[in-house]
Amino acid sequence: MYAAPVSRLIAELSRLPGIGQRSAQRLAFHLLRASSEEAAALAEAIQEMKRTVGLCERCFNLAVGPLCRICEDPRRDDDTLCVVEEPSDVIPMERTNEFRGRYHVLGGALSPIDGVDPEDLRLEELFRRVEGGGVREVVVATNPTTTGEATALYIADSLRERAPSATVTRLASGLPVGADLEYADEVTLGKALRGRSSL
Repeated sequence: MYAAPVSRLIAELSRLPGIGQRSAQRLAFHLLRASSEEAAALAEAIQEMKRTVGLCERCFNLAVGPLCRICEDPRRDDDTLCVVEEPSDVIPMERTNEFRGRYHVLGGALSPIDGVDPEDLRLEELFRRVEGGGVREVVVATNPTTTGEATALYIADSLRERAPSATVTRLASGLPVGADLEYADEVTLGKALRGRSSL
């Protein structure tokens, strides 16, 4: 239907998460209308990112160089470690301005059905960091999904054996701000009740 280069671009764009065939077509035609400089700037930005961005040697967050900006920051608390599934999970945690500790990125969640076992994640690196001493609390911030919950339980059980002096906590879950009780499902409302705090 389209010239071969346009069809190839649409095919490549539609492979991106959240981009369907129609969105890919809109993006491709937008790029066709863009100036050569704009298209070249986009291509260069993608190539630069692929060339320069890797994983932090310590926490496995995104980094330009051996360590990410959080691991390089001497003002962060070394005694608190927040465990997340993916580097993209660090961003919302940082936006809260509530957490001042360090991070550990697992690279996914346990899912035996999908073939993701403990050795496929960066769990051993996490256990070594905590066993090394200095970490008082491990905040498990995996997603509140079946795989995220299974991963959180695995981490808690393993750390109880390997580093009993470290406290393992889980992010609270419950009602979002501005929600009406009548629209909350039973599981969410039950977690909100169990996680209630004093005013």
